[in-house]
Amino acid sequence: MTDIAAAPPKYLPPVTIDGAPAKVAGAAFVIGFLAIVWLVDLRQAALFLVGGGLGMALYHGSFGFTGGWRRFVVEGRGRAIRAQMLMIAVAAVAMIPLLSAGNLGGQPLVGALAPVGVSVLVGAAIFGLGMQLGGGCGSGTLFTVGGGSARMLVTLAFFVVGAVIGTAHLPWWLELPSWPAISLGQTFGVATAVLMTLVGLGLVALVSALVERRVHGDIESEPAPKRPGWMWLVHGPWPLVGAGLVLAILNIVTLLLAGHPWSVTFGFGLWGAKISQGIGVPVETWAFWNWPGPQKALNSSVLEDVTSVMDFGIILGAALAASLAGSFAPKAKLPIGSLMAAVIGGLLMGYGARLSFGCNIGALFSGIASGSVHGWVWFAAAFGGSLVGVWLRPAFGLDGFRK
Repeated sequence: MTDIAAAPPKYLPPVTIDGAPAKVAGAAFVIGFLAIVWLVDLRQAALFLVGGGLGMALYHGSFGFTGGWRRFVVEGRGRAIRAQMLMIAVAAVAMIPLLSAGNLGGQPLVGALAPVGVSVLVGAAIFGLGMQLGGGCGSGTLFTVGGGSARMLVTLAFFVVGAVIGTAHLPWWLELPSWPAISLGQTFGVATAVLMTLVGLGLVALVSALVERRVHGDIESEPAPKRPGWMWLVHGPWPLVGAGLVLAILNIVTLLLAGHPWSVTFGFGLWGAKISQGIGVPVETWAFWNWPGPQKALNSSVLEDVTSVMDFGIILGAALAASLAGSFAPKAKLPIGSLMAAVIGGLLMGYGARLSFGCNIGALFSGIASGSVHGWVWFAAAFGGSLVGVWLRPAFGLDGFRK
């Protein structure tokens, strides 16, 4: 008789943990947590730890929008896009009702809402183009920097520069035609808003599946964990769906702790503004930095800024995850074309994110999960810009459309 039993799974070889980076990242977490408790408060320190969890999930799941969108465009595979839609759907089911309530236990809750206009359309398209050249979105840049990527450190540096320039120009962009922020929850009620959001996300997932089936004749399944038992939780890699669910839960936790959803790029502009002040640029006279929220952040420690503290946590969480996976490997060699793409991509992402009120996290993920129409507009415009970016990548020696 022929043995038709399933073959045993093929696991990755045992992990050799990168001890020194793991110890540094672990120590930085402890010191950072205690310092934030001492200098700010326990809530802010908890958000630092949430950022660490986000960084670990992003790294272990390789959960970035840039590569997933490019793979769909170039290869016709939509597994990453479907994981992204599921992530947003899970967050939306919890966040839209919470935001409609307005507060929880006395904690005011505010969604990621923004006007819909020229600024969002242009900024999101610029961001989409930039993320394909830079090699990562807002969250993707942070977790790959944490993983030791020198190229993404260049992208992050110029992301900061672009964000500061964006703060100088944003008031002008806001004078262009736009509609006020539109909340589905406030306009149609909670139940209808959740249903509309789930239907929209489901349609995107369905289109990705139909395109994939037409191109390949099948739908790519989620691979099983590549390490035995529960070792994959510590050492990775995580399934995309699993990582997405963790990100959704931690975004909800962020809303409950901070009073607003997860965002990434405001911190970049703040860091750049503080550095600019240090070298004599009078950013405090710019209109943007005289608005109440930005003004308060500029005049306070970065440890009091929720976005900055969570960004620091993401970098450290990714560094710890990379070390536990035995893949923390800084690389300094950068071809000139790749370096130029990182510079240009970083500038475009920073500028575009400021014009469009956020990146793939603050505008797309948190925006749609908040029931904001601008999140959907951002999604469409950024995807269009991403198509142009994929087409331009070969000019910089990067992979793009097949010849």
